[in-house]
Amino acid sequence: MSKLPNPVQQLLKRAAETPNEPYLHQPVKGVWRTWTWGEVADQARRMASALLAMGLKPGDAVAMTGMNNAHWFMADFACGLAGLIGVGLYPKQSEDAVRYIAGHAGIKVAFIGPMPDAAGFLAALPADVVRIALPYPGVAPCAQDWNTLTAAHAPIAQPVERPADALWSLIYTSGTTGNPKGVIMTAENLAFTVAGMLRDQPARAGGEHFLSYLPLAHAFERGAVEIASLYLPAQVHFLEELEKLPETLGLVRPTRFYGVPLVYSRIQGGILKKLPQAKIDRLLKLPIISGLIRRKIRKGLGLDRAWLVVSGAAPLPRPIIEWFAKLGIDVMQGYGMTENSIYASLNLPGQNKVGSIGKPFVDAGVRIAEDGEIQCKHPGNTPGYYKDPEKTAELFTADGWLRTGDKGHIDADGYLFITGRVKEIFKTMKGKYVSPAPIEGKFGTNTTVEQMCLVGAGLYQPMLVLSLNADARKLPREQVEAGLVATMKAVNQSLEPHEQICKIVVTRDTWSIDNGLMTPTMKVRRNEIEKRYGELLAGLEADRKTQVYWED
Repeated sequence: MSKLPNPVQQLLKRAAETPNEPYLHQPVKGVWRTWTWGEVADQARRMASALLAMGLKPGDAVAMTGMNNAHWFMADFACGLAGLIGVGLYPKQSEDAVRYIAGHAGIKVAFIGPMPDAAGFLAALPADVVRIALPYPGVAPCAQDWNTLTAAHAPIAQPVERPADALWSLIYTSGTTGNPKGVIMTAENLAFTVAGMLRDQPARAGGEHFLSYLPLAHAFERGAVEIASLYLPAQVHFLEELEKLPETLGLVRPTRFYGVPLVYSRIQGGILKKLPQAKIDRLLKLPIISGLIRRKIRKGLGLDRAWLVVSGAAPLPRPIIEWFAKLGIDVMQGYGMTENSIYASLNLPGQNKVGSIGKPFVDAGVRIAEDGEIQCKHPGNTPGYYKDPEKTAELFTADGWLRTGDKGHIDADGYLFITGRVKEIFKTMKGKYVSPAPIEGKFGTNTTVEQMCLVGAGLYQPMLVLSLNADARKLPREQVEAGLVATMKAVNQSLEPHEQICKIVVTRDTWSIDNGLMTPTMKVRRNEIEKRYGELLAGLEADRKTQVYWED
């Protein structure tokens, strides 16, 4: 096991060695504010004292929520210093989920940052949870506020000690089905995955820069950005508003950029709006001009100094990966889950096989079970689910390997591929099994589609339910429909008869966290799609003529 210091020990080490070096950069109404390593450590130590002065005891749970910001980091560090359990809550978490997690984790205090629809979120918190407002414009009024508390308390002298295998933080799954599960994370888990990151993705000369905008309540952003920034080290820049992502990305120019498939499809859409595909193709064929165009696009996006560009959470369609590659941007797909500290496999520069999720890390202990399930065994694996021994027992095999729930295979070159979810494979009324993920991946060639879900349980033939992106909604319906039918025919040619898509349903609404069709980490809630559209799909089976059905 690695001898790395735990995160707050590492923070104090940085603050002692480079107190005046910049660390966190936060825009407030468009004006950037910077905190040095020394200032961040001082603020976190003061808040740690304030939390203990409130009567909290080591082992108590404290929540952080709101849009990503510098004080989210500081609040989490304060919890680590005080021996408290940090629990991230999504700012768009449903009220039922907030209520459940607050009770399940036993949350005593919640740090409230800027967020949309704060009233409903705050109403879902139990009345006895102490609310502390982070110092940003528009944050809902709370009984306590960050600046007053840190001004009133001296920095904690020493971090509260706890064993490496003790509970450090709880990361609740976004809950594609049922209540969220609290995944236990220990300092030992974090040390193992950080050591692997430092080995395979060491800091580059000139310094590392992150743009933090993916939810900090999720294990990936918490580990790959917040925790990683302490050890590389890296400067972290925050996004003030989601709508400002293109503008902020251009300003920050991160050296490592992480995104989910929806982010990359929207970046692609933004480029095509300014530069039509036909013109891009024409320019890229010109020997001297092509290099200039690639550099100009990369610089315009803010990815000109990004040596690592990663996509995760869901499959990124191969055509989008290849499209970015033509512009000189290699998007690397990686794989992991909350329960294994997002540590399984990753494509890296020089070893990137398009379509795969990379080679398993040398110490990730990945194997393929007899039924095709990907399983792993390493010190980053969670000890289990908080207060749920039954679900914990289901998570591991009899010989201690973590069940991922994903099916896959490893090719002759050692690259890992996902072929679907164990539980998402459905049986049609013909009695034939269909794996939706590969079929959805093939349909990703169509750039008008924003989200999709292949449905077939209880049907004689699979149907594809999808939502269009904003640009496609403005196009003539006949044009969009012709493109969808052409893609369906092309995809069906590569499928077995029982797998072929018989009909496409275009939904009236976009799929979002708010309407329950997407998780906070932008994964499709397949069970919700089936529940909401099941009756409609069953009714459409008798209609043999309509290939594309528009819900509106």
